[in-house]
Amino acid sequence: MASLAQRTQLRKRAEAESARTAPPALMDGLTTYELMLAKLQQDQLRLKQVQSNRNKALLKAELLPEYADYVAGVLAGGKGAQDDVFVTVMLWRFDAGDFAGGLQAAAYVLQHDLKMPERFNRTTGCVVAEEIAEAALRALKAGTGFDLEVTLQANELTESHDMPDGARAKLMLAIGRLYALKVKDDASGEDLGNLVNAKEYLTKAISLYSACGAKKDLERVDRLLKKHADTNG
Repeated sequence: MASLAQRTQLRKRAEAESARTAPPALMDGLTTYELMLAKLQQDQLRLKQVQSNRNKALLKAELLPEYADYVAGVLAGGKGAQDDVFVTVMLWRFDAGDFAGGLQAAAYVLQHDLKMPERFNRTTGCVVAEEIAEAALRALKAGTGFDLEVTLQANELTESHDMPDGARAKLMLAIGRLYALKVKDDASGEDLGNLVNAKEYLTKAISLYSACGAKKDLERVDRLLKKHADTNG
């Protein structure tokens, strides 16, 4: 584990080097970046030896603090040069369940149009939207819940980015289901806003991709809206 002084120095070097490098330049050839890239390659080899996705996520969570100072430096001084280390850390944060940290990195990545590593065949905006949507849908299926604000922030960040309609529909479905989850079956007055929002996003999901799985959710929301109207009519 690096000392506080070493970590501070790493953050300062990352900030200074990233500040000197603007698009369309690459971070290649800069000492700190090359060191972090070499570390990333070693860590990726470790991850390849792990078969369980759950255990991969746990290992990423263990490794991420070692990149924190580098990421902080890039966020403080970066001008948007392509940075495979930074983009990979963004993805690892999502995988490890650090959605707030992942979205913080995503904001920088999307602002500067950083590209995904070559092994990905999706745009960066699509990756961010799908990573959050799929995590939310898995959590809902498992009954563990998910933070609605995370999905809304992902939608806001990726709204202007092109992606397949099915990918966008996943995020709309997740948001709609999370709003619907906040609704009680008694359709009380405080639920009306959540019902309206749920209907909006579920309808968007279906309009983008009719087989997205939102139809039964929308039917339930419509029934509750009718119940609310009958109760308060």
